[in-house]
Amino acid sequence: MGLNKVVTNADEAIKDIQSGATLMLGGFGLCGIPENCISALVRKGVNELTCISNNAGVDDFGIGLLLQKRQVKKMIASYVGENAEFERQLLSGELEVELIPQGTLATRCMAAGYGMPAVFVLAGVGTEVAEGKETRTFDGKEYLMEYAFNSDFAIVKAWKGDTQGNLIFRDTARNFNPMMAMAGKITIAEVEELVQPGELDPNFIHVPGIYVHRIFQGTDYEKRIEQRTTRKK
Repeated sequence: MGLNKVVTNADEAIKDIQSGATLMLGGFGLCGIPENCISALVRKGVNELTCISNNAGVDDFGIGLLLQKRQVKKMIASYVGENAEFERQLLSGELEVELIPQGTLATRCMAAGYGMPAVFVLAGVGTEVAEGKETRTFDGKEYLMEYAFNSDFAIVKAWKGDTQGNLIFRDTARNFNPMMAMAGKITIAEVEELVQPGELDPNFIHVPGIYVHRIFQGTDYEKRIEQRTTRKK
């Protein structure tokens, strides 16, 4: 592949994602989501997807667009309360759902990126989350064993990136993106600004290019706000 990992656009970046794939999608709410790649997946029409993400977007944006088209078979997430179509598919039995404590979701992403097969966490011990899972006791406390995620692709969105795949995220849009970028077998990054090697300050790079396989400069970012709250004048 070489050091230049640039592809033309989202459609080229996701061209080998097939039906039945397991995808990690960065973002928190609608902040820092890979808008262009999600739209490309909708256009391609792949289905039976397993999506690992903090949440499922809203009805008409983010992962909600994939849910609208019945392209998602299973959703692995920590919060799904803003999506009425998600709720309908869950209650009707059309959608398989695995709800995970948010810290555990992050830790399982991190473990995959670090090459760790499993981690032990406190969250979920003694609840339905622990049913059928191994537990161990360390220093008198019981811990739940959770496996690292195994995803075919990680799809993330960054503020700036260079042609070698080095990424910088802006403010809270960093969220799950760096740990997911490290965890995918193939990582696809869309960026608002694509620059040449050497233009990014190495002291501020959040994801080294070694983790990124494909990168492109996205377009027409809506950056929608999930719930706008303003102060009364």
